[in-house]
Formats: sequence, structure tokens, C-alpha cells
Amino acid sequence: MAFTTRSGHTQTALAEINITPLVDVVLVLLVIFMLTAPVLQSGIQVNVPKTKTVREITEQRTVVTIDRDQQVFINDKPVNLNALPNILRSQSSDTAHQVIYLRADQSVSFGAFATVMDAVKQAGITNVSIVTQPASKARPN
Repeated sequence: MAFTTRSGHTQTALAEINITPLVDVVLVLLVIFMLTAPVLQSGIQVNVPKTKTVREITEQRTVVTIDRDQQVFINDKPVNLNALPNILRSQSSDTAHQVIYLRADQSVSFGAFATVMDAVKQAGITNVSIVTQPASKARPN
């Protein structure tokens, strides 16, 4: 396609799309997604106990959470405690090798914690890790 300018010169239209701005926008969106994805995983506010030995979770696993109101969640979805064993069994065909991470608010009573642990055991899962956060080191005076 050609057109004539006011000075009488004939020019052709630019038929190429400049993709540099598109690539910039896509890369910015990718960085934003990478930064917000871990935050979305742990959306339930739980004040987990502090311990000296903490191993960082590097794999995507099933997380059972007990909040301070003793509500139970599986991966941020609320569940009924009575339905917990059936839901956990339906998530994996090999429950003997399934790993569960258990997050509980430090204000949750031991009885509530033991009840959830019992429900996990009823599902046939024996590999349970308790999620804690590292204790801050005391500063010398």
C-alpha cells in the first residue's frame, strides 16, 4: 500500500508490527506473577510456632491448616473435619507415600491439633510434617 505525502513523495506503509513493547509487557507480567504466586499459596493467616530447626519446603505438597478459630483448610479451601479423611484419600491413590504438611496456629489447643492428626491418620497417611517458622536468634547485649 502506497500513499503520497504533501511534498509529492510516494511512501509505503509500515507493515511490520513492533513487538518490543509487547515483549516488555509480557516480561513484566511474568515477574509480577512469579512474585505473587507464593503469596497466594499461603493465603490463610496462621501464626505458626517458632523452632530452631526448620527445613524449607521445596516441593508442592498438600497443606492442611488449622487457624486460630480451629477451622480446617486443605490448600486454602475450608473443609469439614469429618470429611477430611475422605478428601485426603481421594487426592492420592497411594496414601502410604503421600506427604502432608500440617500448619497450625500456635494458639490452637493440643486437642484440636490431635483431632486433625487423627483424621489424617484415618486417611492412611503416616508421613506428616509440622510447619514451623525459624526462631529469631537472640542478640547478645
